[in-house]
Amino acid sequence: MPHTLADVLPSVAASFGLPAADPLGIAPNRDMVVLLIDGLGAELLTRHRAVAPTLAAHVVATLATGFPATTATSLASLALGAPCATHGIIGYSFALPDTGSHRLFNSLRWRFDGATGPDARADLPPEQVQPHRSRLQDLAAHGVDVHYVVPAYQRTSGLTRAVFRAVGTVHPATTLDQVRDGILAVANHSGTGSRFAYAYFPDLDGMGHLHGPGSQPWLAVLRDLEAVVADLLSALPGTCTLLITGDHGMIHADTVIDLDARPRLHQEVRLIAGEARARHVYLERPDALADVQAAWTAELTGHARVVSREQALDEHWFGPTPPEPVIAHRIGDLLAVAEGRSVLYCPQREPLESSLVGHHGAWTADEQLVPLISSRPTAS
Repeated sequence: MPHTLADVLPSVAASFGLPAADPLGIAPNRDMVVLLIDGLGAELLTRHRAVAPTLAAHVVATLATGFPATTATSLASLALGAPCATHGIIGYSFALPDTGSHRLFNSLRWRFDGATGPDARADLPPEQVQPHRSRLQDLAAHGVDVHYVVPAYQRTSGLTRAVFRAVGTVHPATTLDQVRDGILAVANHSGTGSRFAYAYFPDLDGMGHLHGPGSQPWLAVLRDLEAVVADLLSALPGTCTLLITGDHGMIHADTVIDLDARPRLHQEVRLIAGEARARHVYLERPDALADVQAAWTAELTGHARVVSREQALDEHWFGPTPPEPVIAHRIGDLLAVAEGRSVLYCPQREPLESSLVGHHGAWTADEQLVPLISSRPTAS
């Protein structure tokens, strides 16, 4: 079995002496920092290793993000040390029929109806939508001092509350310099107690979405990341291990399928959720499944694979163990997963997302694989 993003924090916990599996063999150290670079795909890093030789030289493993390859799902898998079938954050957006509503829920922004819709935190308390303990809570209970080096808005965001959960010291960081300074503030202390920090930087993903992975603006951010990481590797004390990974890679779209312009795709369909590379399709009637699947398959031949929820679960798309019924029912009756470099747009409800050129979510290696970069060799 390949290593996954969900293996990182169990191995970090094991390195701190917690009774946990240690699939990645992370050597013990007083302090640990996990820096997640949004959009840092393993294939992209390999392709552009000349721009980021330090990052490429310190790769110790390649991890699979799991399905779908998207930020909200991946952050949940990282924080909980468990796959999507366990934590239930099954995509960028989805329905929550367990709440009695098929209203679209955007899990990344924790909003109804789309990325700019009404705040859902009061109606959908994050701690109830995702009720499981995080590995950060386990670390805190073990006596590890938890820190966050993240943009200030993430302190109380719905996704942070849902998946990270542990109280900790926040070092507000938006720029790369602030990320570097926050990490060094965590690492440079004279105490004997252990610290763990989760750090996050979004700009590589942003440039990839706007201009495409490998574009000049994207490469400029990668160069800046390379410089800051090289500086950190020199400046960090030996008592701190820095681990760097991503939440997904990215592809440059070249074939646009406008789902709104295809009336046949909306017959017997209640809601289309997800994102341009991985769609959840919820039906008006369960007994319409065969007809709707046939229609979607015919319309999207050559651009997407269309499967039923049951087939996706049989093939363990969301993790090796079956999800609880509440989570299973969040998954669309059908899933349409883009192939090649096609994207499945819904421009009427998603005008911003439908203007982007870089996308992720599906099964290609460019989207699924992320590096694990370490300042120190692993133990195994």
